[in-house]
Formats: sequence, C-alpha cells, structure tokens
Amino acid sequence: MTRQRKTFSADFKAKVALEAIRGVATTAEIASRHKVHSNQIAKWKKQAQDNLAALFADGRAKTNKGEDDRLKERLFQQIGQLQFELDWLKKKSETPIEARRLLVEPEHDRLSVARQCELLGMSRSVYYYEPWQWDETALKVMVCGHFFWQDRSF
Repeated sequence: MTRQRKTFSADFKAKVALEAIRGVATTAEIASRHKVHSNQIAKWKKQAQDNLAALFADGRAKTNKGEDDRLKERLFQQIGQLQFELDWLKKKSETPIEARRLLVEPEHDRLSVARQCELLGMSRSVYYYEPWQWDETALKVMVCGHFFWQDRSF
C-alpha cells in the first residue's frame, strides 16, 4: 500500500511561514499544531524571506533592452525572409520538373540555389542534371560492342 504525498496550498504555506518568521512560537510547536515536519517549516520560512524583496520590487521591470531589441530585430529579419520566400514561391507556380529547372536563378542575391530547389520541391541534383546527348560515334560503338558480344556467348 503506497502513501500519497501531502500537498499544501500556497496560502497554507504562507500562513505557516509567516507564523515562523514572527517567532511567537518555536518551530516544533508550529509543526505539531499544523501537523507538518519542522524541516518543512524551515524551508518555507527561508523561501518566504528570500522572496520577500520581490514583492516590493519595481513593477516596471528593467529588462535588458539591448537583448530584447536584438531578438526583435532577428525575428523581424526572419519574418521578412520567410515573406520574401513565400512571395518568390507564389511567382513560381507548380510546373513540370523541366520547367522548374528553368525557374532557378543561380545569381539570385537572397536565395541560394539549394534553397530555391527546396522551395520548388526538387533536389539540387535535378537542377544540375544534364541529360546524355547521344552522338553518332557513341551509337556506332554501342552497336559494334553489341554485335561483338552477341557472337561470343558463353
């Protein structure tokens, strides 16, 4: 049979910690009255004393303005980049792969070839692929090789 841990509300903890801070009764007396271990009361008392100054701190928190500005600027830059990519992609409608290869602009200053290919839904190798052009000489070599090996079957 497992025992379930006792959980105490924040109000109860504050009441017990305040009682301990006042020093009207000893920690042992407070512990027996509230049926809480004295070590727990000591922890709550220390937490209350440590965080007491935060109650009276200036509500207008002094944040690191420079860090917030850098984060804001970086986020705006990211939004701008994504908006730019979306606009670029809308111009390039869904077309066959051969036509999409022609849509890639290798000299584009803001989008790399890899990113353009990714946005167009094709790999970079598709962009760089050049189909083999059969010339007369290559075809003659293939035909001769075929006849040569056809005559020498194992």
